[in-house]
Amino acid sequence: MNHIEKIAAQLPEYGLDAMLITSESGERYALGFHGEGLLLVTRDGARYSTDGRYIEAARERIQGPEICLTTPDKGHVAFAREYIEGKQLHNIGFESGAMTVDAHRRYAQELPGILTPAQKLLDDLRASKDQEELAYMRRAQEITDEAFKAILNFIRPGMTEREIAARLVYELLSRGGEKVSFDPIVAAGPNGSRPHAVPGDQVVDTGMFITMDFGCEVEGYCSDMTRTVALGQPTEEMEAVYNAVLAAQKAGINAARAGVAGREIDAAARRVLQKAGYGEYFSHGFGHSLGVDIHESPNASSRETRLMPVGAVISAEPGVYIPGRFGVRIEDVLILNETGCEDITRSPKDLIVL
Repeated sequence: MNHIEKIAAQLPEYGLDAMLITSESGERYALGFHGEGLLLVTRDGARYSTDGRYIEAARERIQGPEICLTTPDKGHVAFAREYIEGKQLHNIGFESGAMTVDAHRRYAQELPGILTPAQKLLDDLRASKDQEELAYMRRAQEITDEAFKAILNFIRPGMTEREIAARLVYELLSRGGEKVSFDPIVAAGPNGSRPHAVPGDQVVDTGMFITMDFGCEVEGYCSDMTRTVALGQPTEEMEAVYNAVLAAQKAGINAARAGVAGREIDAAARRVLQKAGYGEYFSHGFGHSLGVDIHESPNASSRETRLMPVGAVISAEPGVYIPGRFGVRIEDVLILNETGCEDITRSPKDLIVL
């Protein structure tokens, strides 16, 4: 079953005649393609409109939906209105988590029928990945593992965080990544205490931890990985923190499976850090879902009560961040099943000393 069919099959459950999809990630999920267009999925068909920049690629890559070329005289809304009126559609779902207020106002004014918030329809479908999606994510993770191996041979004292981040982008793209999943994080020494530090002019030097968080996309699907390495021999305290984070990650991975709430997975890791005395320095959740977006749902966080579905893909990334001194984060990507999970990240996790 393709994703258009999956969306169409869910429309009756939500009382919808059609689903209006306009976001990049919604397009990518539904069509396996992004052309800055508009997609309408009904219970028995679909229409997609795009412009001259993307029309050839759309006709080559998209199978099933009717494909329409927009012109200055007939744009996306005109094609959508025509389709809605022709099929006498009334209740139209839309991506309430992605559509701007201005866009909603325009569609509500110019399209017949009623626009109904229906983000949950897509989110629930996207939470469980099929085999084709998993294949793309496995390949993206393979590329990310290869890039990590390469960057270890590149890092030298005297380089800046920015130089290392730029090299990571090169390594990811030169190995087949279509683009990066997000701007790489490279945080050296005291900057490591900031989970989302922006690479800058901080020079890496002996005695520092270097945290690198990066990933790429394959067919629009993301990878995500973090490793913290030591440049020169770390102190006993640095090793103790690293080992505590690694133990917490392993505990969370052991608890990760379909059918459990995200907060249970988070709690398994959090207990380890609390027992080690670092609980106050773990400032975010254990992990998040990922797919066509780098952050999807459900999450493995302390507030997540939803049960993880079979086929969910989540990150496993506990961290300890000691302000002004250093930080440690270790992140893998997991595929959840009924009995546990598969860790698709292959890079070593024991502390690497460069």
